[in-house]
Amino acid sequence: MGHGLGATLNDPNTLMARLMPGLGLLREYRREWLRSDLVAGVSVAAVAVPTAIAYAQLVGFEPIVGLYAAILPLIAYALFGTSRQMIMNPDAATCAIVAATILPLARGNPDVLLSLSVVLSLFTGLVCIAAGMLRLGFVADFLSKPILVGFLNGVAISIFLGQIGKVFGFPMTSHRIIPALIEFSGKLSQTHLPTLGVGLATIAVIMVSARLSPRAPAPLLAVVAAVTLVYGLDLEDRGVAVVGEVPAGLPQLIWPQFDPAFLKALLGGALGVALVSYSKTMGVARSFAARNRYEIDADQELFALGASQIASGLSQGFAISGADSRTAINDAMGGKSQVVGLVAAVTMAAVLFFLTEPLHYLPVAALGAVLIFGAISLVDVASLLRIWKVSRAEFGVAVFCMIGVVALDVLEGLLLAVGSALLLLIKRASRPPDSLLGRVPGMKGWHEVANQQDAVTHPGLVLYRFGAALVFFNAAYFKKRVLEIIAGRNDIEWFILDGSTINMVDITGAEMLEALAGDLAARGVRFGLANFRREVLNSLERTGVLTGIRSDSIFLTLNSAADAFLSRSS
Repeated sequence: MGHGLGATLNDPNTLMARLMPGLGLLREYRREWLRSDLVAGVSVAAVAVPTAIAYAQLVGFEPIVGLYAAILPLIAYALFGTSRQMIMNPDAATCAIVAATILPLARGNPDVLLSLSVVLSLFTGLVCIAAGMLRLGFVADFLSKPILVGFLNGVAISIFLGQIGKVFGFPMTSHRIIPALIEFSGKLSQTHLPTLGVGLATIAVIMVSARLSPRAPAPLLAVVAAVTLVYGLDLEDRGVAVVGEVPAGLPQLIWPQFDPAFLKALLGGALGVALVSYSKTMGVARSFAARNRYEIDADQELFALGASQIASGLSQGFAISGADSRTAINDAMGGKSQVVGLVAAVTMAAVLFFLTEPLHYLPVAALGAVLIFGAISLVDVASLLRIWKVSRAEFGVAVFCMIGVVALDVLEGLLLAVGSALLLLIKRASRPPDSLLGRVPGMKGWHEVANQQDAVTHPGLVLYRFGAALVFFNAAYFKKRVLEIIAGRNDIEWFILDGSTINMVDITGAEMLEALAGDLAARGVRFGLANFRREVLNSLERTGVLTGIRSDSIFLTLNSAADAFLSRSS
């Protein structure tokens, strides 16, 4: 083993392949993929440019910052990532957390806002890399389907409320749903009709393009139409707000500075961004990997996401994530490898250098319309209905998360939802299903008596199954259930615990089993164990629990326990 590790460390090619799996895939690149990757890369860039600009506006940045955040992360992911279709770009959910974290701290100062954004991106990248080194990829699994559905629905509502005023041509200051609706209805009389016309035209172009040609870059076509409309009709002179001058070229590098008092808030925001962006990235990566029949390395994806976040911070951008819409376009256009991301990055860099002048006429209402359309696509009513059919409790978690995001704030709503989901998980684990077991004629094995009317049990023998590990928060419940079963019954001679569903017993559970064995013995009931895993038995032996249980009451299987009971001496 040591020799293999030394060989790996001494072989720069092997070490480089482990650190940068994307580089290894690029070395195996097939020439026949090039045409598809070029087309897919340009198509991704066509959608990513207006989307990135819109998301920059969502956070409160100048439009050009969106392009800064969209280019270098693509290159970083192409080198470090394991997904061949993933497009790493600004994303609605991530931007919502970024805005919730840094906007209150910046207090309207654009320079402070930019510094905080860079620091937040760097912190997020470091958090992801540290998590990758500790192999914590499984942590994202705690963001369950109900939480993600509720979170994204809440983000969609928040984005909609934040952008609707731009489409109607008046400012809105309220962000909570009820105050925002009251403010919106009160300001309807201030609607600027030319601005509303541009916004509605943008939405119409997106909808028609998406319906007629799903592969077409609908946001780009809509933005081009809006720019043409503003320029051709001189709508800027009629009061339609536009982006204005956009500087060309690379960003001016700055050394971020921030008040040390912000450190706690920034670290908390970085953890939130890392958790949400990684969960979303893995969801997108796994779905497209399954579709294209290859595997994803969950821990390496943490490194790739971390490198992408740092790349965005170094380019004066903001925190990003795996972008599902742009990844879907990549796959739809036949993208085969990480070269798509490189092509998209080069294309957007060309826009950054040579095509910023037309962006002057880009109407703010069009960007709001792009964000509103994107927000509508985040709303997932079908998943909410599916969750409702499966579990009312999980539906409640989803709705609670959605309301929390809208009524409180993005990060606070997410944390509340995660907390509620964990409480639900603990509640279920503390009161797991249990059952008495018996034989069913014509069927092998042992089955729940409650579910089989013709199940046969042996008088005097109880075979009991507890559906969870025996730990501190359910040990008392377990003992209560056992005592309830034997209460008022004098015919029980043996009580055998089936360990097939018990993968762990902590010290509280072990001491409870020891006390239970004594209580049952005092009642004349012999307590035994069957079908337990060897590691669990070893744990019980180390704690001394097995000394209180007769050695001939520990069985390999339920069959052997039943046979021993039937062959007992009278």
